[in-house]
Amino acid sequence: MKSFMAKADEVERRWYVIDAEGKVLGRMASEIAKILRGKNKPIYTPYVDTGDFVIVINAEKVVLTGNKLDQKLYRKHSGYPGGLKETPYRRIMAEKPEFAVYKAVKGMLPHNPLGRKMLKKLRVYKGSEHGHEAQKPELLELNI
Repeated sequence: MKSFMAKADEVERRWYVIDAEGKVLGRMASEIAKILRGKNKPIYTPYVDTGDFVIVINAEKVVLTGNKLDQKLYRKHSGYPGGLKETPYRRIMAEKPEFAVYKAVKGMLPHNPLGRKMLKKLRVYKGSEHGHEAQKPELLELNI
């Protein structure tokens, strides 16, 4: 019996809509990362992008458990001495909630060119409106 290895041009991609309202950020991000990688499909091949497109709506209604809203920090460094900037997640969730979801999913994908290609299939929106009706996305209910 031969092993099946997917080829990039043979992969059939679907579009999914995930409503983030009331979902825990980390648990939702790990499920989204699985779909983007294609691990939910029987044709999953580690070195081929077999994943589907994901649209996340209502990003501002995502939940962080415990005291993460005040204690969790987003850190970035300019590369210069003293160039560390820290932003609490309460401020990020108030100003750019789609960025918080994007960063959570990005951290759960491979950190290489294949992971960057997978991340391009993610669309995150603050409200419940998105402009992808032409792709006929299916509503996907996460059991988390």
